[in-house]
Amino acid sequence: MTTATDLNQPTLQPAAPTGRRLSLPVLLLIIAGGLALTSIVRLITGADGITNVSQMSTALQLAVPIGLAGLGGLWAERAGVVNIGLEGMMILGTWFGAWAGFQWGPWTGVLVGIIGGCLGGLLHAFVTVTFNVNHIVSGVAINILALGATRYLAPLAFEGHAGGSAKQSPAVDSLGSFTVPGLSDGLRELNDKGWFLISDIAGLLGGLVTNVSWLTLIAVALIPATWWILWRTAFGLRLRSCGENPVAAESLGVNVYKYKYIAVVISGGLAGLGGVFLSIVANPFYLEGQVSGRGFIGLAAMIFGNWMPGGLALGAGLFGYTDSLNLRGGSANVHALLLLGALLLIIGAIWLVVRKKYVPAVVTLVCGALVFAWYASTDEVPNQVVSATPYVITLVVLALSAQRLRMPRANGMPYRKGQGK
Repeated sequence: MTTATDLNQPTLQPAAPTGRRLSLPVLLLIIAGGLALTSIVRLITGADGITNVSQMSTALQLAVPIGLAGLGGLWAERAGVVNIGLEGMMILGTWFGAWAGFQWGPWTGVLVGIIGGCLGGLLHAFVTVTFNVNHIVSGVAINILALGATRYLAPLAFEGHAGGSAKQSPAVDSLGSFTVPGLSDGLRELNDKGWFLISDIAGLLGGLVTNVSWLTLIAVALIPATWWILWRTAFGLRLRSCGENPVAAESLGVNVYKYKYIAVVISGGLAGLGGVFLSIVANPFYLEGQVSGRGFIGLAAMIFGNWMPGGLALGAGLFGYTDSLNLRGGSANVHALLLLGALLLIIGAIWLVVRKKYVPAVVTLVCGALVFAWYASTDEVPNQVVSATPYVITLVVLALSAQRLRMPRANGMPYRKGQGK
């Protein structure tokens, strides 16, 4: 039974997810195995682009807005509020960030973009927490409202300025980036040698230290910061208790409404920051439609990560990597990844046999054989497949990871102050 003392202990937390959790050594071993398998595929197919420095650098840039949106979703849902409105909050971040950025500088744009996202979060909290409106309905409404508002405001704010139009803002100055001297060049040279595994690791690390935006550094730092705040502080424990059992939390003196409001406003701010990244770093201007569903993919990354910051970061990295294939050697690289997918499916089938799950093993093996046949019978994949790859990966990963997921118990459930009395 939870006591008042428990809520003041930052090291305690609500009930842990059921099922086995991977230890850090096991997780690192799985990652190393994935890299080794990718390296084998690179050597067989000759698709050096799947692990080169430029590919990894692009993947990191594309993963950041997805990760920030997912991080926003994590804050809201850990407090028990489903935030389907992440897409709209990102849209607000893109518009407000570019609007302030081209007038008063990029860092002002970052701050104003975060505020724009917070406004969306505040509206979502007001509707769902105070008036107990269905969370999904509220989120969809915010997405529509954000799209309509920015489409209406863009001509008023941007037309008449140099480079501005009804659908695009004037250019925003760069926030700047950094490259670690010596280390970046050394890793690039090592990556160019094409050695097994070593060159692939060099490509991965090289992408993390080459032409990295300062905003990327801030976004990466927010991952461990979120973990520490939510899992190692009394504030985080109280916030998470609102998402697990708000009635019990209220009985112990927690102001559930306040914590839900705080969580959802922070959620909006993080999504807004993801939008700012798109309109100031990824592109130096606001462009209508530039969010392109990243809020929903961020939500998928959060679910894939089992509502945990570390898993969310891995999911965002995966989706960012597949998205980067559109920009760099897409057809050849995706064709090579067909072989990787076939090998992973075959390994999965073997693992299912070991666990005596014979029917799923047969289905998995057949799927692996079909993917391998696709790879062996073609030299490239259509551009439409390349464009759809990030979304297909999203669906496949969610389908495969669904059995181990466990969301906060009271997530999305209606709550009224005093209902436990």
